[in-house]
Amino acid sequence: MKRKLLITGILGWFLLTYVSGQDQHFTQFYASPLTLNPALTGSFPGKYRLNMIYRDQGRSSLDVPFTTYSVAGDLRLRVNSFRKTKGDAAGVGFIFFNDKSTSVNFFTNYMAISGAFHKSLSNKSDQFLSLGFQAGITQRNVNYDNFTFDDQFNGTNGYTDPTNEFLPENNFSYGDYAVGLHYIYAPKNKIGLFAGAALHHLIETNVSFYGREPIEENRSEDLLLQKYTAHVGMQIPIGNDFQLLPRALGYLQGPHQAINAGTNLRVRINEFNDTALQVGGWVRITNNDVNQYSNDAIIGLVGLEINEFLLGFSYDAKITDLNNGQGVRGAFEISLTFMGEYENNGVLCPRF
Repeated sequence: MKRKLLITGILGWFLLTYVSGQDQHFTQFYASPLTLNPALTGSFPGKYRLNMIYRDQGRSSLDVPFTTYSVAGDLRLRVNSFRKTKGDAAGVGFIFFNDKSTSVNFFTNYMAISGAFHKSLSNKSDQFLSLGFQAGITQRNVNYDNFTFDDQFNGTNGYTDPTNEFLPENNFSYGDYAVGLHYIYAPKNKIGLFAGAALHHLIETNVSFYGREPIEENRSEDLLLQKYTAHVGMQIPIGNDFQLLPRALGYLQGPHQAINAGTNLRVRINEFNDTALQVGGWVRITNNDVNQYSNDAIIGLVGLEINEFLLGFSYDAKITDLNNGQGVRGAFEISLTFMGEYENNGVLCPRF
């Protein structure tokens, strides 16, 4: 029983300490639209989109950092409409997600298909209401090679003997589902608004390695809790070459809450090939399982847009480390997006 609690505690500590909840999170949340909200599937000015994002966390303080990456692709398909309002579209896509801590050999893989319908609310196709759904399979795996137990001590110089401890099956999978809603109002050269909400983990699942029996009343910590997400962004033109892009993201998952808020400044460098630079700064506020709010991190971002390509780099600096004069235990992200048959006639989703 003590060893069971030890393994469960180690895995839980790594998850809760470094992801501020039960799920992964990306700072550049709009650069990974299919992990943010399934209603964003196919929400872009083009025919198809490929995006990749990589997150590296804790490298300055851990021998082996946490790493998270996602690869996704989606299509935007025009839908014929017999009504006066035209511009309806559908989106279909796929996503693969991997999160791992190799220091304890703990891995999470997620594969899903995603779909959305985008209903045009204006004749100019600058206002949409979108509904999306995502269905996938999550796999969790832990390798016990890095764990040692008291009965393995050989009495002299190490833990080399075999163990008699009972260890559960180290690999299992479960179905996972999400639904989302998104609203877009993006008139050209005017103030635009983007707002959405999503519910992930429609079916709360037992994710404990110990047994697949139904959750008891006092074992709610073994549940993968539903996650409620809300996000909003704006585009505010300032002259011909500048845009202010405020945005915010909030999510709630059981006792864990987080809010990212800040703004980017977009500077158009060349109007003929649609080259632009984005710089931004945000803050993240979190609330943990003991109901304590704290300023978790300050965030800086640099993004580059060149026609169909979008490249973003961001860094999270822990505020507690800055206040204590310690080395910064931050996280950095790199994102890359390619939009095929790009149409420079509007923005259907923020880009970073």
